Order: sequence, then C-alpha cells, then structure tokens
Amino acid sequence: MKKYKIGILGATGVVGQNYIKLLQNHPWFQIVDVAASPRSANKTYNEAVKQKWQMSFSIPQDLHELIVRDVQDFESINPEVNFVFSAINLPNKEDIKTIELAYAKSGIPVISNNSAHRWTPDVPMIIGEINHDHLNLIPIQQKRRGFTKGFVVVKPNCSLQSYLTPIYALEKAGYKLSKLIITTLQAVSGAGYPGVSSMDVVDNIVPYISGEEEKTEREPLKILGKVGENGIVNDESIQISATCTRVPVTDGHTASVNMKFTDKIPKKEEIIKIWKDFKSVPQELNLPFAPKQPIIYLENIDRPQPKKDRDKDKGMAVTVGRLREDNVFDYKFVSLSHNTIRGAAGGAILNAELLVAKGFIK
Repeated sequence: MKKYKIGILGATGVVGQNYIKLLQNHPWFQIVDVAASPRSANKTYNEAVKQKWQMSFSIPQDLHELIVRDVQDFESINPEVNFVFSAINLPNKEDIKTIELAYAKSGIPVISNNSAHRWTPDVPMIIGEINHDHLNLIPIQQKRRGFTKGFVVVKPNCSLQSYLTPIYALEKAGYKLSKLIITTLQAVSGAGYPGVSSMDVVDNIVPYISGEEEKTEREPLKILGKVGENGIVNDESIQISATCTRVPVTDGHTASVNMKFTDKIPKKEEIIKIWKDFKSVPQELNLPFAPKQPIIYLENIDRPQPKKDRDKDKGMAVTVGRLREDNVFDYKFVSLSHNTIRGAAGGAILNAELLVAKGFIK
C-alpha cells in the first residue's frame, strides 16, 4: 500500500526518538518531517540529535540528512504530510495546546502523546480497545473550532493503561464496578531522560510522583464516558483511589488493583475467561500495532513481572495475574504494561492506525 507521510513534533527528545524507533519499517507510515525547538532548527537530524540519542540502535540512515524544522514554523512543513505525532516537551502546557491547535487549524491531524489536551472537552482521549467510539467527537471538534481536515486526538497517561483494559472488559461483559483502589509501581523511564536520580531510586522506592495520582483517578472517567453534544460526558459512577510510586525498574508499570462490583459479582473463573476472550476493534481490524490478545492472563503465582512480561506482543499487551478474592472489596489482581511502548509512543501509533482505518485520516 502507499504509505502515509508523517511528521514528528519534538523529534529530538526521548519520546520523539521512541516514535522513530517504533516506526522503523512500519507498513503504513513513513517519516518525512521532523520538528523541534529553535535550537535544533535548520540542522540535519543527525547533527541535532547525535549527542543525545538514547535508543539502542543507530540513528536511521534515511533520517540523517532530514532538515529539522522549527516546530512553530507551520509554513515550512512538508506539504506531503498527512498527519503528525506530537511529542513536544515544553514547561508550559498552554504553549503545547496552542501549537497543537495551530497544526489542526492548518489542516494537519495531530495525534498527541502530551497531557495538555487530555481535559479539553472536545478532544478525545483514546485507548483503542476501550473507547474507539470517542473518535465520533472529531466532527464536533472540527465544527466548533472551524477546522477542515485537522483535529487533535490524545492518548491517556501511562499509569492507568496497565489496569484499565481489564476493568473495561469486565464492565463490557455486564459486571459494573463501583470502587477501585489502585497502587502503581512505576518504572523510572516514565520520568523521561535523565529522569530520577540514581541516588533517589537505587535501593529505594519513591512514594510520590507529581500529578500521577490525579491523572490515575480522573482520566478513566473520561475514557469510560460517552460522547455528548459538546464533548465527553464523564462516567462518574466509579470511584478510584490511587497511590502512585516510583520503583527501581527500567521499563514497565505495574498496578495492584482492588475492585468492588456494583451488584453482580462474577466467579473467578468467569473473570479469567472474560479477560482471555476479550477482543476489540483494533483486533477486528488487524491493525499493525494491535496486540493479538490485548489481555494476557498468567496462572503463575509470581507473575506478571516487568523484566519477564513487559515485552509481550510487541510491548502492546496488558499482562494480568494473581486474581484472588479480597477481604475488603470483591477481588484483587496485579497487572502490567510497557510504559514507553503501550503507554506512550506505541499507544499513539495504534491510535493513528485506528484513525486511518476509520477514515478520519485520508
């Protein structure tokens, strides 16, 4: 098939580099445009990034001579670009919002890795297996803002992607949940590069990550919500209490989850069957980045473990284990996902594939 031409905003940062890593040999997408801060503008990509390249392979040859564009120079974007991934890293979230909306206004769809627009009411926050129907918000966004072909779609925080799909699978099967207690054990790569000081995290656990608990408690309410006339109407029927910690693990966010059902309580065997049988639109469409089995349940009493399980199915699956009855709530389990693949660039790439398959990107 003819490949879609794509750009990466913030291409010299670690998240931008992860996009480049994951998009190598992608069957649908080809990188033709890279943009970054004015410090990197007008340099070749190799010149701009070679001293801060963090990936485990060399800078791809086909990007070496690609000229880095100033991310705010909208006029010089390659006219062939069909859409852009946004990995912009700026201290002021309002600046990120402004830049992403400017691209959308100029007719360029934006699939964002950033948190800036997660709570913008008319911007869908997508996990492909859960709320793919929220893409129906795009025409509302375009009409309200006067966009033509452009729009903004975001992915959620990495902390909740390790547990929300198993929760959604149970609700979709008719077992509504009322309360969740979540404790996350989050990898150091989630803090970016250079991230957490080794003096802070080696031989230690940091019991606080700024903003993470609020995101973990609030973002699921939008993802599980419904499309309204002016934006997403949140699902306020579920209460979530979160404690988010940083642990000395390189990659892979783990979550310990206690759950209470509203009325009907399934048997343990039925929960496991629901998880093992769960498929959704990305699997039905056979999207390149979609895991074949979105939820993998492990019977081993000591799994999942980040080192052993984070890379399952291209790093895009959620791995679950230790399902057992809870003395206070109904059940508890442990789940894991790869935070820099499923939780970051890989999740955004899957969203882009979904947008293409559903006809939102031409």
